[in-house]
Amino acid sequence: MSKHAAVESNDLANERTTKAAELVERLTRWRDDFPTPGVRFADLSPVFADPEAFRAVIDCLADCAPQADLVAGVDARGFIIGAGVAATLGTGVLAVRKAGKLPPPVITREYRLEYGTAALEIPADGLDLKGKRILLLDDVLATGGTLAAAAALFADAGAEVVAAAVVLELGFLGGRDLQGDYPLTSVVRA
Repeated sequence: MSKHAAVESNDLANERTTKAAELVERLTRWRDDFPTPGVRFADLSPVFADPEAFRAVIDCLADCAPQADLVAGVDARGFIIGAGVAATLGTGVLAVRKAGKLPPPVITREYRLEYGTAALEIPADGLDLKGKRILLLDDVLATGGTLAAAAALFADAGAEVVAAAVVLELGFLGGRDLQGDYPLTSVVRA
């Protein structure tokens, strides 16, 4: 699908989403007490390694904002899905990096994790983000700090997050409540 692809029926889109959700639910590998005690980690590596599941997830996420100018994937598994979605949409992709991984100058935003704090960065120069429509992607939405911090980075750069999407949302952690006015899509909500 590209920006110029024909619009598909709602039935076909719903069928694709259902199939992707079933594959994600079946292939996700869960690990308790990782990376710290009390945290249950959702490993999507088996989903991304399976060609049918990966394609289904990429197609679902690409449907979230076909009008996006740029796809942004959050470090690190967001890079994988971000690249696939950008190729599908015919846009560029930008990696939202963990602090200290990009040369200065950068725009930085700190946030809280369920097991600590962290920071994200994007380049402050070298690309013009002003007025760009961003599709923001991450693998898992847990407490919501990571996605909210990434969206704030783009607002600081003058861009607009037109949609955000994740493969798996852990709804019981309330991360959706921290998100902005942009539509937020989850392939699977647990």
